[in-house]
Amino acid sequence: MEAHGLGLEGLYDKAKQAVRLETDRPNVLRQAIVACRKGGTVSVPGVYTGFVDKMPMGAFMNKGLTMKTGQTHVHKYLKPLLEHIQNGKIDPSFVITHRLPLEQAPHGYEIFKHKKDSCIKVVLKPGQA
Repeated sequence: MEAHGLGLEGLYDKAKQAVRLETDRPNVLRQAIVACRKGGTVSVPGVYTGFVDKMPMGAFMNKGLTMKTGQTHVHKYLKPLLEHIQNGKIDPSFVITHRLPLEQAPHGYEIFKHKKDSCIKVVLKPGQA
């Protein structure tokens, strides 16, 4: 739901969303289908809530792709991921673009929502000045 398309497809999606004929942003899903190898699997562990348009179903069918979807199983993966971070095997800090005190949470949500200042991930820290 967060990915914004560019070019003609992006303008098309934006116009359809403005008049409520399309409720999601299918840009990344389209790209994943086109980029996937023949016989591959397109995994969608994200959030799509409604209708999308202009899906490359010909590419999906001709490549014989499989699609797997669903919400991310956070509780299943949280403990092993935290262990990898603690052991230094994974460093997720590259995703963090903004660190703000808890009092600035409304501002953090605003810049994330509107992708201002190249915002990808905001970390809120209680007690930080």
